[in-house]
Amino acid sequence: MTRGRRTPPAPLEQRRGVDPVRLRLPPDPDGRWPTVRDHLVARFGQAIGPRRVDEMLRAGDFVTAEGPLGREAPYQAGLYVWFHREFAPEEPVPFEVEVVYRDERVVVADKPHFLATTPRGGHVTDTALARLRRDLGLPDLQPAHRLDRLTAGLVLFVVQPRHRGAYQSLFQLRRVRKEYRAVAAFDPRVPLPATVRSRIVKERGELTAREVPGEPNSESRVELLEHRAGRGLYRLVPHTGRTHQLRVHMNALGLPILGDPLYPRVVAEADGEDDYTRPLQLLAATLEYTDPVTGLRARFDSRRRLGESP
Repeated sequence: MTRGRRTPPAPLEQRRGVDPVRLRLPPDPDGRWPTVRDHLVARFGQAIGPRRVDEMLRAGDFVTAEGPLGREAPYQAGLYVWFHREFAPEEPVPFEVEVVYRDERVVVADKPHFLATTPRGGHVTDTALARLRRDLGLPDLQPAHRLDRLTAGLVLFVVQPRHRGAYQSLFQLRRVRKEYRAVAAFDPRVPLPATVRSRIVKERGELTAREVPGEPNSESRVELLEHRAGRGLYRLVPHTGRTHQLRVHMNALGLPILGDPLYPRVVAEADGEDDYTRPLQLLAATLEYTDPVTGLRARFDSRRRLGESP
């Protein structure tokens, strides 16, 4: 987006709590696309076919800020185009999202295992964001941070766009204290408490993250709370937010989290259907921060419990 220009608001309403797709037409120095249709066919034709692109154009499904896009509309680099993706059938996650706290600025939700926070991949209409938008009547709701689909627990959502930056900055600047609970094997040979630091990388398209040599970019505090019959309940406090960080660090200690389909090795369930009877034993248990609007200290605790806890 050009500096100083603001993206126009979407001219299409949400469907089932999901925003329309926004596309900005790229430069075309070689003149490959005389019309917008030519670009849409080149971009989406392989996935849905040129005939489907034409059907959507005739139905007025591609929309600009001025209205539906015509089939012969000349190409214009920088033009914004919106449309709704076609939703594939999704198996709904059979657990509810609970609201722990709500005011005019934020919603703190207690997310179940297996439910994605935001639309991604094959999880689009059945996500925490889409459910809360529909159930609470809050179409502008957006998450202030991420929580893995397989992890249960607290997620902070922002109600109004004008407050979004302030709350997202709390997480970006690491001004939120996050505390997790995890269940894993108990091994008296592992010295705890411990602070684990390592360099974690995750490549696009790969299921797992991995530790590599180099300057650490991740840090986690691991404490044992209790143990019984070979299992331990652990308090995990991440000081950074790398993808799968806590799962990677627990695995590095030789204490992989119970129910993890990726660490220490990828199992069939990682790519297949979810086994709702074996959730990842990881819970985002506490969020604590100073509210950027009110200046007051806020703390929220999950009401969920880990089923494998000793």
